[in-house]
Amino acid sequence: MSMFEPSRSAALNALERFLPNAGQHYTDNRNTDYGPAQRDNISVLSPYLRHRLLSEEEVVRRVIAAHGAKKSEKFVQEVFWRTYWKGWLEQRPSIWTQYCAGLDGLDDHQSADLDAALQARTGIDCFDHWMRELADTGYLHNHARMWFASIWIFTLRLPWQKGAALFLHHLYDGDPASNTLSWRWVAGLQTTGKHYVAGADNIRRYTDGRFAPTGLAIAPEPLHPWPHPAPEPLTALKPVPPGPCVLLLTEEDMVPEIPGPIAAVMVCPVAQASSPAVNAFRQDALHFSATSIAAKFAVPIIAPTSWAASEWAETLAGFAGLPLITAYPPVGPLQTKVRSMERDLNKSGHKLHYFRRQWDDLCWPHARKGFFPFKENIPAILRETGISSQTP
Repeated sequence: MSMFEPSRSAALNALERFLPNAGQHYTDNRNTDYGPAQRDNISVLSPYLRHRLLSEEEVVRRVIAAHGAKKSEKFVQEVFWRTYWKGWLEQRPSIWTQYCAGLDGLDDHQSADLDAALQARTGIDCFDHWMRELADTGYLHNHARMWFASIWIFTLRLPWQKGAALFLHHLYDGDPASNTLSWRWVAGLQTTGKHYVAGADNIRRYTDGRFAPTGLAIAPEPLHPWPHPAPEPLTALKPVPPGPCVLLLTEEDMVPEIPGPIAAVMVCPVAQASSPAVNAFRQDALHFSATSIAAKFAVPIIAPTSWAASEWAETLAGFAGLPLITAYPPVGPLQTKVRSMERDLNKSGHKLHYFRRQWDDLCWPHARKGFFPFKENIPAILRETGISSQTP
């Protein structure tokens, strides 16, 4: 049974459980991976943030209100890292295209080391444990993800794209931006001259002595990066037309800030192929969210079961003439699918319109360089959203 319940109410309950520990306790203990039975030192909110069953803004608002900006600074920065990765990739979509092309080129890549890694029999105690934990639970501590990726790339000498795809397949919070760019960062592809090398002493210390790995790469060279493309302008969105619309609800934003009246909720099929458990989580969460939105607006739910254009046209047949609106899909599998479908929708007379959250509009333009220049804008972003004035 999944440790993550697929609903907005479960997400809110998880936030309430974490709030008492979101300040100094998180700051002091966040780097230690005590194992899946003890997670009170971290939030474990990422699957809900990934699909926006919780929004970044509401989580940051609640945490600062509970602990103040200073004591909650470390956790707030972690939330902003997720936003930063989304904005950075949004302005460099070719990085995602390169990753996908590189992965496709490895379709026939098979080796004894890859088999051993996937079957958790490398003989590296911590790595084999994390491989089983990943497959069994769909979750890993952030520090464990870094160690895992480093061992995968530098000790086992496996293609980083295969490791990134493995995470996207298993993780409930698997995100095209955070996952791809984090793997690139570990490999040395994201920040020139910087890579992350897992050390046995560091693993022993921050797993509370649970592991004592041997045979790890000592001083590996980073992978050779290509120059980053210059950031592209963010997609400019036109206002959603007034009057009733059909809301297209997707896995990228399950509780969207709906900009106007809706006549129906159309549930989008899941676009990011993952494990059966993760796909079921997304499908069930979409169902719960659609049911809640439909009840609030007293409108029906419609749901195509595939990405076939003919089925979408048939599903929308009863809403001829109404525009289709959806939360803007960031770079990743959903954006690719929706843009392809958009052309077919236009042919059948259903114009697709996008809307974007204020949080993304405020944050993404600052994700043109590294995180530290981005971080300098956090106080202004908090003031703009009215969060910084809160006190615990």
